[in-house]
Amino acid sequence: MAGLARVLVHVRCGGAGGPARFGQSVTGAFCPAHEDAAVVSCGLDRGRFLLSDVAFPGSTTALLKRPSFCPAKHLGEKPELALPAELRGRGVAAGVAVLLQTSTGRILLTRRASTLSIFPNVWVPPGGHVELDEELLDVGLRELEEETGLRLEAGTFSWRMLGLWEGGDSSPERCLGVQARMCPSESEVSAYAWLEPPVLEAIAATEDGTESLGNGPSVLPATVGITELNNGSSSTTQLLTSTFLNTAPAKGEDVERVSTGTKFALRLWLQSLGERG
Repeated sequence: MAGLARVLVHVRCGGAGGPARFGQSVTGAFCPAHEDAAVVSCGLDRGRFLLSDVAFPGSTTALLKRPSFCPAKHLGEKPELALPAELRGRGVAAGVAVLLQTSTGRILLTRRASTLSIFPNVWVPPGGHVELDEELLDVGLRELEEETGLRLEAGTFSWRMLGLWEGGDSSPERCLGVQARMCPSESEVSAYAWLEPPVLEAIAATEDGTESLGNGPSVLPATVGITELNNGSSSTTQLLTSTFLNTAPAKGEDVERVSTGTKFALRLWLQSLGERG
């Protein structure tokens, strides 16, 4: 799929619209400068992923959010002036991330390979870009299989969109034996972990760009079991729980942590569990 064209984000607000520009804050088109979230209508529309302030045929309502430290937010009204010439004509690609929930409430996160140029060693859900002629669910299922080796058959899961992140799709699986079916791609994944709800709640309570750690569980295990990959083999080891609670550094080198967008998705997931309960 690497050579296929990607679906780009289009924005329609106040009756006007067009392709989102690289460097433009998409969220900023729908909310005041001092805010970082807005409720929008979204969906695939004629080969594009459309975000709109009004509903359109086939659209879904979702929360769109950016981090408070989003670089595009701080580029000003004419971000193209701050970008290199070769980037000014680039659009914004749409992507899908899958929060895979087992019947026991565990969520799968994967650690990005250290050789990747973008966010190496950061923990994220499986996911990737939307290619032309793909439905959102199909993207999630494809990326899940490519990155982890897991293939979900029709009728074995249900799904819903959780939200939109500027930088959910959720697929709770009911069948057993998922761990035995894992076959991750080492070019993209260096480790994976099935995290228990208390650890997930603690991760969701940490918010990058703020001093507060939020109100997560007060009692957590000291370590979490993860599976690491190395030259075609895998081994189980323990990782300090505090690693999952790291926040994005304001400057300097990045650290091993859960991505900001993943924390947002986990908060929406926890909220959806409360609504169902």
